[in-house]
Amino acid sequence: MSSKRLARTSLLIALASLVALACASAEQRVRVRDAGGELRDPFAAAEGRRALVLVFVDPDCPISNAYAPEVKRLAAEYGPRGVAFELVYSMPATDAQDVRRHVADFAYELPALLDPEQRLALRAGVVAVPEAAVFLPDGELAYRGRIDDRYVDLGRRRAQPTRRDLCDALDAILQGRSPEVERTEAVGCPLPGPHGT
Repeated sequence: MSSKRLARTSLLIALASLVALACASAEQRVRVRDAGGELRDPFAAAEGRRALVLVFVDPDCPISNAYAPEVKRLAAEYGPRGVAFELVYSMPATDAQDVRRHVADFAYELPALLDPEQRLALRAGVVAVPEAAVFLPDGELAYRGRIDDRYVDLGRRRAQPTRRDLCDALDAILQGRSPEVERTEAVGCPLPGPHGT
């Protein structure tokens, strides 16, 4: 093979690789509206961010609402360490007004995203609320599941959790390790649709 032909073949392979990389990167993008109506991509790179935690919640789920103080505590504890927390509302009937009311009622100071088509829920593999999904800066899902084991089952709650799964996952990530447990089952209200029950 001539050197010209070899150079052209190498260039075509390099271009094909770039196109494949761009397509894969575009597939990772999910743009949804926030409670103010702005289109946002929660996976867009943010300076200094070490992890993104999407917390899937619902105004009508009592278990989800019971976790509001813990979600706020975790955001306050891990936020200064480079962990971004965002609320995600994936119930199809929940609108922006419902979300704004819920955020105000529970004094959340976190970004709130509307996911009526459940694209974020599908990307994370979430099937119930409340459920947390932790993503690394490159978009890789590092942990998905319960916040802690306070709820043993529907209607059965411990006074205090014995495992703090989300904290354990975040601590591992901040120490440069993969979480020991990457998936747990969340107890809560099921998401309707193809990936909920």
